[in-house]
Formats: sequence, C-alpha cells, structure tokens
Amino acid sequence: MKNLKLKDIASALNISIAAVSKSLKNYPDVSPKTRERVRAYAKSVNFSPNSQAAFLRTRETKLIGVIVSQLTHYFFSTILSTIIEEAEANGYLVIVLPSEESVEIEKKHIATLLQKHVDGIFLTLAKDTYDFEHLNQIVESGTSLILFDNISKVVPCSKVLIDDRQAAFMATEYLIKKGKKRIAHCRGPLIPQLSIDRFIGYKRALEKYHIEYDPELVFVCDKINEEEGYEAAQKIIDMPLEIDALFAASDLTAIGAMHCFQKNGFHVPKDIAIVGFSNWKVSSLTTPLLTTVDQPGDVIGKEVMALFLKEQAQKKAKETIEHQTVTVPTKLIERESS
Repeated sequence: MKNLKLKDIASALNISIAAVSKSLKNYPDVSPKTRERVRAYAKSVNFSPNSQAAFLRTRETKLIGVIVSQLTHYFFSTILSTIIEEAEANGYLVIVLPSEESVEIEKKHIATLLQKHVDGIFLTLAKDTYDFEHLNQIVESGTSLILFDNISKVVPCSKVLIDDRQAAFMATEYLIKKGKKRIAHCRGPLIPQLSIDRFIGYKRALEKYHIEYDPELVFVCDKINEEEGYEAAQKIIDMPLEIDALFAASDLTAIGAMHCFQKNGFHVPKDIAIVGFSNWKVSSLTTPLLTTVDQPGDVIGKEVMALFLKEQAQKKAKETIEHQTVTVPTKLIERESS
C-alpha cells in the first residue's frame, strides 16, 4: 500500500503510533510480541517507511554510512561487524562502502551519503587523502563524522584510534630486549598518519636503546601486503644487509617476508626474528606462528558507535557537540616467530 502511514498501521492493530514507530525501529522498550506483530503486519501490506519524510519531520533518517578501504580486510570486517551489530540494536541501518584506497572514490561515496541525509558517516581515510575539504563538508552539513584507524588530526570531529607510535615502539623494544641490534622495518606509505606514527615509534625505540638508525633497513611498502614483504626480504638477502630482526607494519607484510627468508634457507626466529602488526587471524595460522601487535577491531567498532550515539543525544538535547578522541589500548601477542 503505497500511501499507508504509521497511523493506519496503529489503527489496524489498535495500538499507538509510537508503538508502531518503535517496533519498526526495533526499540527495546516495546515488547517482543508487539514488535513481531507490527513487523508481520507491515510486511503483509508491503509497508516501507518514507525515509525522506521521516528526515523532514525528525531530521533523522536512522541511516549510517561507513567507508572503509577494503571490505575483505580482516581488521575492517571486524570493525564493520561490531558497528552493524551495535547500530541494529539502536535502530539504525548501516550502508557500507569501500574506497579501495582512492580519495576520488572516497569523495564520491561521501557525496552519495550526504544526499541520502545519513545521520552519521564513519570513515577510515584512503591512503592518498591529502586534503580534507570533503570531510569539512560533512561537518558543515551537521552530519556526525567519526574518523577511525587512519585519521587526520586537523579535521574537527570525533576520532577512534590506537596509539600507533606507542604500539610500534613496544614491538621494536620487544625485539631489542630479545638481544636484536639490526632491526629492519617494512613501513607503510609515506603520507598516512598511522604509517608515519609506526615509523616514528620504530625510530624512537632505536634511539632509546642507543642503536643507530640505518635508512637502508627501512622499506616502503605502499600496499603493505604479502608480495611487498616478500620483495623487501629478497632485497635484504640480495644486498646483503646484516639483520637479525624485522618489524613489519602489517601482518601480511611480515608473512610475505617470512616466506622469503624461509625459502632462502633462513630459520625464523633463530636467524631472523619477525614481528607483525594487527593480529589478523592468519597470523595464528602461519609456521611459525607470528608474533604481532593486537589491534582490537571489535573494541574500535564499539567506541565509534558509542561516540556517535553520544553526539546524537547531544543534538537532540540542543547541546554543544563535544568532539572526543578515544585511544584504544593495544598489546603484543608473543608467538613463535620471535
């Protein structure tokens, strides 16, 4: 029924309009029996809420847009699963879009989400996002913007991240305390903040323990994948560079390097100790098992939703929005590769 309204459903079921609205939005203060009854009736009459009309009436669409670099990325899929679960529990529908690490695709997705009047946009920046005008447009529109993982410090919005410098420092210090003196580093691209911070953490650990920094031991991996890790390890073998450990900015890069070293007769960790970053599931399936920094995606997802819900409550109360930066703690998972 094309023109059916909430009041029509309420009249047909002899309940209040508020009960119908809350049932369709899955609010917890409506009994499961009533929710099931409303949803069953709405489905039988092909009722679909008019999101545009709802927006004009309440300035809410109950829609959230989430933009991540890759949908198949284990870390991001963990964050997405948590966000979707938390969003559904609070009556929100989530639109998930991949940027494929492209700022142009990122801008396109943001424009689409703003046209749909989403209540919030959660975003991890593409690696080639150097200017932030399109992000400022989100803020200026009044839409809640929350950056996570790869963020910009200059954009006025809430953020959820880990302390990448401290995490990288912790990983490098761990190797130093294992007696390692020549530690190579497979870092990420030159620009993204998290890549910069992990590199700085690596250098600071060397400085603290009076180990001379050698730029020849640092390899830029733009895609931070397995292939680049393998190539970096091959360069180390071919030069040859004397190293006794490797700290990689991602688990995949670490695993690629480990495969190369093993193929060329090196024993891990006897000849070369290896530490990765993120604690992907695959890191617990390698031979040997990979030591890595745990980056808890589920906690990050929960914190993102908590910040968003807090901002929505502040908007409804006509209070000043208080932007926050939440730093999620990390830890080192020690396994066989070190």
